[in-house]
Amino acid sequence: MKEMLAAGLVGLGLVGCTTPQIGNYIPKTANISKPPIGSINTAYVGDSLVSQGRAVEQDVLVIDSNYDLNMQYKVFAGKYAQVGQDKDNKYYSLRELKKNTEGARAKLLSDPPSVFMINKKGWLCVVTIYNTKSCGDAIGVSFKAEGSVNEDSFQQTLIYSGKVGNKINIGYREFSSNIARPVFNNNVEYDLSQSKEIGYKGALLEIIEATNQDIKYKVIRNFNKVD
Repeated sequence: MKEMLAAGLVGLGLVGCTTPQIGNYIPKTANISKPPIGSINTAYVGDSLVSQGRAVEQDVLVIDSNYDLNMQYKVFAGKYAQVGQDKDNKYYSLRELKKNTEGARAKLLSDPPSVFMINKKGWLCVVTIYNTKSCGDAIGVSFKAEGSVNEDSFQQTLIYSGKVGNKINIGYREFSSNIARPVFNNNVEYDLSQSKEIGYKGALLEIIEATNQDIKYKVIRNFNKVD
């Protein structure tokens, strides 16, 4: 079943074009830590010993294949992040999550698309820049929660750099939006003859055994809090 909906003007004297009214949507965030605190692990030179960061998870509309919607719009396969919601509808970006390509293209005489919408009936709609809606059966559509990289994504990690004599070398790295932050990088040397525990920025590890090729250790504490 398909329908074409037109949004009326709201408010006395309001004329011209209106844009879709999109409610607030806030992606879920969670602090993540690995390996688990208390676990015993083995890592090789260049491997991460411990990492912690903030993951951002958002709801995503998944369209399996290209298809025509009401002979008005070409809808393209891809993943589209939720950008808003109101009482009855959920709105999704018209830009593909990974490739940043368009999700819908207007056919002849159709208004330019602005955003995807899933209404309370479960239909997929293309909302135009004039807030008209072309809706139809959601063909090959599903929903999932997916981790995404954006300005809120942040990670800290310690990397094993090998052993010389009784001393081991550990590198500290920070990443934001999957981009390294070199100004915060640091390389630290620890003398295991003085202590089997090493710490940096709150992270604490107990070194069980170390060679110039690998290291066995126990995670006592990570950088900061974990959800």
